[in-house]
Amino acid sequence: MQTQILGLVTPLMALFFAATFAVLWKVGGLKRHVLGFAIAYVLSATGFLITHIAPADGTYVFHATQVFYSLASTMMAACVCERVGQKLHLPSFAFVYVISALVLAVAVSTTNDVGPRLIIINMGYGIMFTMCATTLLAARRREILDLAVIAVMVFQALDFFVRPTLTLLIEQSIPAEVYRDSVYYSLIGLALAIKGVTTAMVLIGATIAEWTTNLRESGERDPLTGLRNRGAFEQAMQEMLSRAQEQGQPVTLVIADIDHFKQVNDIWGHQAGDQAISSFGHLIDQTIRACDVAGRVGGEEFCIAVWNCENDPAERLAGRIRQGFARLKHSGLSDDIRLTASFGVATARAGESYERLFSRADAALYRAKAAGRDCVVSERDDPGSSVADAEATPAERRRAAN
Repeated sequence: MQTQILGLVTPLMALFFAATFAVLWKVGGLKRHVLGFAIAYVLSATGFLITHIAPADGTYVFHATQVFYSLASTMMAACVCERVGQKLHLPSFAFVYVISALVLAVAVSTTNDVGPRLIIINMGYGIMFTMCATTLLAARRREILDLAVIAVMVFQALDFFVRPTLTLLIEQSIPAEVYRDSVYYSLIGLALAIKGVTTAMVLIGATIAEWTTNLRESGERDPLTGLRNRGAFEQAMQEMLSRAQEQGQPVTLVIADIDHFKQVNDIWGHQAGDQAISSFGHLIDQTIRACDVAGRVGGEEFCIAVWNCENDPAERLAGRIRQGFARLKHSGLSDDIRLTASFGVATARAGESYERLFSRADAALYRAKAAGRDCVVSERDDPGSSVADAEATPAERRRAAN
């Protein structure tokens, strides 16, 4: 009975941390990677419970736990990478999982000894966290909490590589039916508890730091959307461009404008218009990454600075926002009414100023309006006219589009 109770400590602790991250995400209005931390801990808790409750000699136990632990590891790695603007290579994670699963299936079918199974599974997780740490090291962001996150991921990888090997050198062989009475099973409970707490504390600290930053910047936020106001966005954009020049990273600017917005105000009133602007801003905020910057720079005009991103993926980001906005229902408008938005996209050139980049993206937005609205147009889509368009002022382009 005591063993059963102790075995529940780790999954319950994981669920507690999952709830903590979920609350921080909701209350703090934080980015989606914080919610991803919560999901990762829920998946881990599910894997722990299967290991603890299911029959120890069940042939499916190792396969089931591998699924949940792999999903948890992938979610955790993807979110810590997204936090610093790095994209995890998910196909590599899928490849590691498939190879581990195939080798595990052979081990389960050929021997009753769980030793080979443990080494196979843990080696897979170790490779996953090594790839995560490598991806994080490629990021140029090097604040103290970022270094702590990298250290935690390295610790995770080392544990998965070293712990099963050392333990099995002592135990030699572990039959499946006595697995829960083995030294390894006792050790893994302790190791997982330590890793779970350590990782959670570092990530909670990083999350609270993000929340504090958001609170400090609240005076720079547009009260209707929660995004940065024009001045704050332009300052952040200038800093991002400077950092991108130093680090050799691409930055793409997306400008969005709600179509026929004047008609919304004229027909349904300014309150309905404010609701539409608020919804659009919230959609943008929920779609972009933590490393990106979004702002409301005009009445119905928005800008997104997409860090470490070339033109094509930035166009796809704009496309997802465009499609999501076209599906939204808006209070104060008729149920059958859907609003749309147009988007202009331009990637910063070497040494280019924000003003010049904005002008090129704005010229692309003008062409999106001229092409019928509700579309995404890149500055490079019409290189012959981009220079001429850029020479017109944004106000002139607005008048021409309307």
